[in-house]
Amino acid sequence: MGAGHGHRLHFHGHSPVHRAPAHVKVLVLLGFMLVVVATPRQAYAVLAAEAAVLLGVVLLSRVPLTYLLPRMVVEVPFVVFAVLMPFISHGPRTEVLGLTVSEPGLVAGIALLIKGSMGVLGALTLAATTEPQDLLRGLERLRMPDLIVQIMGFMIRYLDVVTAELSRMMTALRSRGCDPRSPRHWPVLARSLGALFIRSYERGERVHLAMLSRGYDGRLPDMERP
Repeated sequence: MGAGHGHRLHFHGHSPVHRAPAHVKVLVLLGFMLVVVATPRQAYAVLAAEAAVLLGVVLLSRVPLTYLLPRMVVEVPFVVFAVLMPFISHGPRTEVLGLTVSEPGLVAGIALLIKGSMGVLGALTLAATTEPQDLLRGLERLRMPDLIVQIMGFMIRYLDVVTAELSRMMTALRSRGCDPRSPRHWPVLARSLGALFIRSYERGERVHLAMLSRGYDGRLPDMERP
């Protein structure tokens, strides 16, 4: 964002979803997810209708599913938990594919998987159709506390910087014979991550001092377009 280019999640396009105001998209996503969460677990017809609406928005946005689906890997921990629920839950038992599982756990796991997938896909669609700067402006229009908006803005701005520094540290470790994936080298990896945290903290202090020297008084310049 600070370098004049979009965030890595953003997909450049000119669809109606791209052109919609950011604060409207945030409100629509929030309202949609409240409806999804409030839907009863076994109301599969309603869940299917909600999924169809979401897929319709994705198609309207013209963001390829091949772009969104690989980024849904963030959902993997929820998928693992949903798969385990039928085996660790109590209650009446039922047989599925030759396995005896908890019926309430099975229903809860399926609902968690469906609702979680819709939430992740909806959030990725919002990120893919909204520039980070526009999203921050939208949050300002929704009267989100200014300090939180500033923190989010700096998080987006310096995420690539910290990620690039981590990549250089991993390259340096490998060049010295250290494999970060090996449990034997995890202590070295932990110390490297600690060093990265300290460097990031110190960078934050330097940036804050630079802001104060330029007249920062707790508020950034107005981000609204003229």
